[in-house]
Amino acid sequence: MKLKLRSLGLALASTAAVTMASQVMAEEVKRGGTAVVHMISEQRILNPALRASTGVYNISGKIVEPLIDKSYDGYEPVLATDWSSSDDGLAITVKLREGVNWHDGEPFTCDDVAFTAIEMWKKLLNYSSALQASLESVDCTDPHTAVFNYSKPMPLDLFVAAMPDLGHPMPKHLYEGTDILKNEYNTAPVGTGPFKFVEYERGQYVLAVKNEDYWREGYPYLDRIVWRFIKDKSAAAAALEAGEVHESGFIGVSMADVERLSDDDRFDVGTDGYENNVAHSTVEFNHRNPILADVKVRQAMYHGLDIDYAIETIMRGFAKPGRGPVPSAGGANYTDDVPTYEYDPELAKTMLDEAGYPVTDSGYRFKLRHRPAPWGEYTQLWAEYYAQAMREIGIDVEILTNDAPGFLNGVYRDHDFDTANGWHQFRSDPAVSTMVWLRSGQPAGTPWSNQFGWQSDEMDQMIDDAASELDPEKRAEMYHEIQAKAMEELPVIFAIEHPFISVTSKKLKNHHNTPRWNSSSWYDLWLDD
Repeated sequence: MKLKLRSLGLALASTAAVTMASQVMAEEVKRGGTAVVHMISEQRILNPALRASTGVYNISGKIVEPLIDKSYDGYEPVLATDWSSSDDGLAITVKLREGVNWHDGEPFTCDDVAFTAIEMWKKLLNYSSALQASLESVDCTDPHTAVFNYSKPMPLDLFVAAMPDLGHPMPKHLYEGTDILKNEYNTAPVGTGPFKFVEYERGQYVLAVKNEDYWREGYPYLDRIVWRFIKDKSAAAAALEAGEVHESGFIGVSMADVERLSDDDRFDVGTDGYENNVAHSTVEFNHRNPILADVKVRQAMYHGLDIDYAIETIMRGFAKPGRGPVPSAGGANYTDDVPTYEYDPELAKTMLDEAGYPVTDSGYRFKLRHRPAPWGEYTQLWAEYYAQAMREIGIDVEILTNDAPGFLNGVYRDHDFDTANGWHQFRSDPAVSTMVWLRSGQPAGTPWSNQFGWQSDEMDQMIDDAASELDPEKRAEMYHEIQAKAMEELPVIFAIEHPFISVTSKKLKNHHNTPRWNSSSWYDLWLDD
């Protein structure tokens, strides 16, 4: 599973992962041991029903389980065992797994699902509040049957596709009657998963231990997992080489170290396990700034970006130009038939002149304050390239560096920015996570949603109509229209499409054996020391 940066492109085939999984299953499983995982940053909240984020899933996915997960064979039951829809799409019935307990010993029931769906998924969870906007109620016809009632049709395929990321129940008995956003269990989660939360030492580590009462008999194999926060990428690479860390995911080390470690026989390096997590590197605009509210300015800025150069130098060729909010991994919902913006700095300058922003005595047309996300080396490098490219067309860009809370608050809560960049992840279906970047009306402070001051009645209606269309072919056509409109109006630039990369010690067995492995439960992961 050696990494070939330039030849792989975005071919995220699962064959290698499946083959590797079958090979390691032939080995004799060893029980016990501690897996140590590198985390580049911390977000403090560990409740996946409040914050949909890779940084949250990478930890809490082992502690808190979803109703449904995704495997290479399709969607598989976890806390749900069966699901079905009424013909009109207004009611979805979910059968729940019996004999499951929360980590504190209380039984898992429909009451937990109903409470979480209404109080967290619908009201507070960043991507889910738009997805579940038409959810009216969840009826518990018995302790293990939940009926989701909608005022508009909810396609069953969309509901199922959302569950791996937006379908984590939380224990009602620990949240009811509390201020949910301030509840202590948001940083010390109680779940049903194979590992139980023990300790969170800020800036240092999170520790979870084996759940002896796990409903999957005979699992998990590991005794514990430790997530170590190591901000310095060189230090993280050194920890991998020293055997102090077993895995670094989501491009947590420098691209130079990714290339170097791919030639080290002690590691598996590649994109397996991220097929459900293809991402875009973005440029996000604060449309409250009247300069950026002008679409001609945004289009000119796009013409000032040499995307091919950025891909070659920042991503080492391991990416492709974005074509709007839906990536090429989006299947039938993706189209290439959209407006594009070729690199043409002279055209960009002319467009800015025509928009009324000539170069002044300062040597610049105007100044922007830019916040880059602290998600790894390439987000910072993309910010530095963006600033350089904008200066070449006469726009002065000041880069404001932040830790994770500073970035999330500065952009999505306080709106204290002109432009920003990070990554947007596509999760199976455009309505699961992507459309919240475009649809207006997201609650202030909701991370990775439309907090940009951009509003379009037409786009809002297109998004709502697509989300409730039961015919897959019609839905695909509607998303093609949305993708084209987003590329024309550029509320956000989805500039570069790329997969993620992991560096994993070969001592870990059964790793990256699902298309969302870093976010999954790791119940079958084991360590060969």
